[in-house]
Amino acid sequence: MRGCHWPGADLMSLETDLLIDRRRLKRRLLFWRVATLAALVVVAVLAIKPQINRDHIARLTIKGEISDTTKQVRAVDDLVKDNHTKALLVSISSPGGGVYASAALHDAIERFAAKKPVVAVMGATAASGGFMIAMPAQRVFAGPSTVTGSIGVIAQLPEFSGLLEKVGVTAETLVTGAMKDQPNPAHKLSDAGRAYLKELIGDLFNQFVAIVAKGRHMDEAKVRELADGRAFTGQQALKLGLIDQLGDEQDAQLWLETQPGMPKDLQIHEIRTTTLKQQLMEESIAPILINTLKSVLFQGLVLDGPQALWQPSTVK
Repeated sequence: MRGCHWPGADLMSLETDLLIDRRRLKRRLLFWRVATLAALVVVAVLAIKPQINRDHIARLTIKGEISDTTKQVRAVDDLVKDNHTKALLVSISSPGGGVYASAALHDAIERFAAKKPVVAVMGATAASGGFMIAMPAQRVFAGPSTVTGSIGVIAQLPEFSGLLEKVGVTAETLVTGAMKDQPNPAHKLSDAGRAYLKELIGDLFNQFVAIVAKGRHMDEAKVRELADGRAFTGQQALKLGLIDQLGDEQDAQLWLETQPGMPKDLQIHEIRTTTLKQQLMEESIAPILINTLKSVLFQGLVLDGPQALWQPSTVK
């Protein structure tokens, strides 16, 4: 049996070598995947981290419906005391929102404008509450097709008494005063309740008119002529004196450079109101993962069709 060679031994040795090589390749691949991910995270952190030790223009971006502006108000107030923040650029793309939230942000921007230059740039929509927060700016820009204006206040009061009656449901309400349950979806508004709510909304409307009159240096009577809730294009708003100039963010930055004592070629830094972890997920890691999944799962290319649609918000 000496010198006898089993033919299957070479095959087993070859399979073992291939298995070892495959494991080695997997370990290398895992290493480079981890290294690449770590590099992307580092780049994302560097991109997100603001350069607080350099003079700059702060950008406050308002998108979508305006609701809770507490963090944005605090951030704007903090920038008033920041010597490296030389100006504020307010970028607005919003149909409006809560009256209180919009007014609170308006007031914060107004406090900033008392100390440093503020410019507002309207995007596709800057209506109602979105229009309100642009009012403290010393210069307001919009595109020709921007939808803006819509000066007014709206309150929608759902009422289901007819439906409840049909299904045999009744609701008793105990109140300490006649206006305590006005409005109440379980029954119709009383005449006194309707008058009371109109007065309430009317006071909010008067506050809105006063804000526009002050911000646009217009007589309140003139503002009331325009404040029937209608929206205007940027081109119409320019003729009516509701904005100052047609243009975009680049035009706004050029205007800022004409202001006394304003340095030229300043970088624009976004105001951050979220944590670093949230910023990484929202702006860096999440888009990478989403794009990766799209590339893997969907090999086709889908293009969005052109849109020329304005859908006004039901809450102004």
